[in-house]
Amino acid sequence: MSSTEGPAGAARALGPWHPQEFLAECVEIVPEVGGMMTFVFRRSDGAPLAFRPGQYVNVAFPVNGEDQDAVDRSYSLSSSPTKPWTFDITVKRDPTGLVSPWVHENVRPGTVLEMLGPVGAFHLPDVDRRARYLLLAAGAGITPIMSMVRTIHSLPGQADVVVLYHGAAAGSYAFHQELAYIASVDSRIKVFYSLGDRSGPEGWEWLTGRLTAAMLDEVAPDANGRQVYACGPEAYLNTAAELLEKVGVDDTSIHMEFFSGDRQTLLEYQVELAHAVDIAEGIAGEIADSAEDYYEGQPTAFELYEPGYDGGGTLKAAGLPLETVDPDASRPETSAGSSHGGAGAGSPEASSFDTVGTGSLTLAFLRTGVNVRIDPAEHILGVAQRAGVRIGANCKEGMCGSCKVVKLSGEVDMNHQGGIRAREIDAGKFLPCCSTARTDLVIDA
Repeated sequence: MSSTEGPAGAARALGPWHPQEFLAECVEIVPEVGGMMTFVFRRSDGAPLAFRPGQYVNVAFPVNGEDQDAVDRSYSLSSSPTKPWTFDITVKRDPTGLVSPWVHENVRPGTVLEMLGPVGAFHLPDVDRRARYLLLAAGAGITPIMSMVRTIHSLPGQADVVVLYHGAAAGSYAFHQELAYIASVDSRIKVFYSLGDRSGPEGWEWLTGRLTAAMLDEVAPDANGRQVYACGPEAYLNTAAELLEKVGVDDTSIHMEFFSGDRQTLLEYQVELAHAVDIAEGIAGEIADSAEDYYEGQPTAFELYEPGYDGGGTLKAAGLPLETVDPDASRPETSAGSSHGGAGAGSPEASSFDTVGTGSLTLAFLRTGVNVRIDPAEHILGVAQRAGVRIGANCKEGMCGSCKVVKLSGEVDMNHQGGIRAREIDAGKFLPCCSTARTDLVIDA
């Protein structure tokens, strides 16, 4: 590496507090069991990718062709940051999904993709004098856990690590050969497997059944003295949280990938987001969390929002008053084109819409044909969905980008976590799940 007048480019890149937009080239693909495949990338600019074990990158996939908008997905990094010149993402194929089949069939050595990252509050601490961990994984949730295991194994020092890995079938455990090797040569790391059902195949020597308090006691009787990192489907994480409390693990010691969560990780996101805003000038807005591509495998509650219908039309959910009101009643006296920046309900088209809800500001949804009142402190997505506006939604935390819509006029405050890029924001797009209204808005939805 040649010397420069200022800090070397690699030195700047090695700061994990600096999420960036960059291009990355696939250099290798590695088939895994359980319908998964690992894709090895390197940055096209030659810089290393510094990250913390457990963090993720957001990747733009041209699944609809190069001339169409890319589809963003977030994938945990499964490799160790101790080898930063290449990095891995591991993708589980969902035959019914939009992105993962395309990735398995089209990403090959030489494929170049746009990425944003690293980001994420779900990661091992930078320094831990008492490195005692319980790592819980189910299915594809092994990917960030694998990064943690590889990192600990590659570094010297004292550590005590227990891994409990749940799978649906005996042959579905990705990385099982490497995990077996690491456990055999590194006395600091112990690995346990469990099948999700109650019966194992002939010769199965590991655990069977879903996660229970007894199982936690069996693999880690001192769980209440460990930091716990858990990754997997939401139902698995909900169960894990309840059981960890039963065995005495304090809530402050539990770290999970909750996409719709209200746990400590979300508080960490806010701290990290504020820090990123201060130091990452010129990148795609305010960024903070971690995730892996669970969106395609989540329950239907995480799929496209579909309001219910009956003979009278849309069923409007309880919780938001939806009585029709005079569009001009109780509004600040502003005119279209004022400093509020939006035509809002005052535009010729939107002025004919019914207006529902209460609040000091108005959201005009042009495609739906409704004006929705909102208070400045409310997130736009929830209010819009309760009023019957159809907007796609998965994570609801600004990570996945699935709720992205175009804002035709008005101003919002958006605190996203990697689900939207700078050029999209410049084009007028925003994420209603993590945005609040500053003025009246006109929205193409």
